[in-house]
Amino acid sequence: MQKIIHLADQRGHANYGWLDTYHTFSFGSYYNTSSMGFGALRVLNDDVLQGGGGFGVHGHSNMEIISVPLQGALVHGDNTGHTSVIRTNDVQVMSAGTGIRHTEHNYSSYEPVSFLQIWILPEAQDLSPRYAQGSFDPKTWENQFVFLVVPKQQQGKLWINQRAFVARAILKVGEVVSYALQVPGHGVYVLIIEGKASIARELLSRRDGMGIKGADRLVFQGIETCDVLLIEVPM
Repeated sequence: MQKIIHLADQRGHANYGWLDTYHTFSFGSYYNTSSMGFGALRVLNDDVLQGGGGFGVHGHSNMEIISVPLQGALVHGDNTGHTSVIRTNDVQVMSAGTGIRHTEHNYSSYEPVSFLQIWILPEAQDLSPRYAQGSFDPKTWENQFVFLVVPKQQQGKLWINQRAFVARAILKVGEVVSYALQVPGHGVYVLIIEGKASIARELLSRRDGMGIKGADRLVFQGIETCDVLLIEVPM
């Protein structure tokens, strides 16, 4: 088993006033040749938009983009005609494909919104752009991993154009949960959203992350009540 640890205070960081952002992997002005991604996982950003702040119209292509609001709400609009509000416990999926232009703004004019932004490389280039979102009950995450995003082959759920999985769990103190990889040979990237956990015999705290290769099953134990995001991707 190979483990790559990214401590919270070792991530790239930029504060533009309207946006306070941390980058696990190289992004924007943060460039680290030893942290260019993890398999098909290319971007994992931890963003806080101030009240009234937002990203103006900009474009993406050939990327599967997932947004996970942690606190507050985002307003989304794009050139395919979709407009929506994405709130805490919602998940947004956008397949950029041949190209999509969109905006994202804080729904509130005075309260910040905190969200995670995940970019995963697609399994094929120049696919048709698409947008979807779903809502989840966090009670279903208690002491078990629940899939938020799955591959296209598992339609009926939120899916992306890659053989990748995004899951979330809330572990109570002392609770032990295992995760079996869905596809042999995949890797897993774990982010501790809140709290503290032992994962593969490593102790991780709030916003610490770890990539794991060469494992078929991982064991998680809550050291403090913790909220865990798990991303399984092709390597």
